[in-house]
Order: sequence, then structure tokens, then C-alpha cells
Amino acid sequence: MFADFLNRLIAPQPDPLNDGDARLALSALMVRVARSDGVYDKAERSMIARLLSQRYALSTQECEALLQDAETLETQAPDTVRFTRAIKDAVPYENRLSVVESLWKVVLVDGEREAEEDAVLRLVSNLLGISDPESARARQAAQSDAG
Repeated sequence: MFADFLNRLIAPQPDPLNDGDARLALSALMVRVARSDGVYDKAERSMIARLLSQRYALSTQECEALLQDAETLETQAPDTVRFTRAIKDAVPYENRLSVVESLWKVVLVDGEREAEEDAVLRLVSNLLGISDPESARARQAAQSDAG
């Protein structure tokens, strides 16, 4: 189901993603970051669902369908470097910055910052063209939203 999507996403010169494909790719990236420490728990899944519902004004059913597709896509997606670079090429900078803040919310939802999650989020942020200071500000904004 996702093979054509992934082939288009990792093509040498990918076309910009339409809204639906961008939603799916960014949702799968959230799942990838959440799974990076080997634990993908109910709190992380609920946070991703909440962020997707807010970002895209989705109904509960639409959000659940998107999240299920994102979870499947994440397992089939190529390595994080190619996957994230493809998203960078297809998603405007302003959207990528808000995605990094959302990714921090997912990482921080369980109250713990695991080394694996930090490492993946740092890699993903840099690959998305977001500097370390910008990522730190996004983390602080995510923490203040949670606190």
C-alpha cells in the first residue's frame, strides 16, 4: 500500500507532497521518534493523536485512521536519514519548525528524556534544517506547554 508513496518520497528529485501525503509523512516521523527508545506506549500514542487532531482538525475516526497508517508507514519507511531528508525537501520550513516542537512534545510526554530519543530528535532536527538552538527553543516551548 505504501510502496508507491515511499518510492515517490525518496526519489532523487521528489515532487512536493500534497497535503494528505505530507500529513502521513509527518505523522510517521512522529511515530518513528516515539519508537526510537524501544518503547511506544499509550501516552506517546495519545500525544501524537492529540497533536494530529489539533494540527489537522481531524475527527476521532480520521485521526485514528491517519495514526494507523502512520504506524504502518513508519515500519516500512527507509532509514531515518533518507526519510527525514525527503520530508525536508517536500515540507516548507515554517511547518518543519512546528513539527520539531511537536516531536519534543511526544518525547517529553512520559516525563523522561531518553538518550535514544534525544539522539534521534537531534538528527531529525538537523536533517529538517532546524538548528540546535532552534530545536532547544522548540523543546522549551514544548516543556512550557506541558508544564
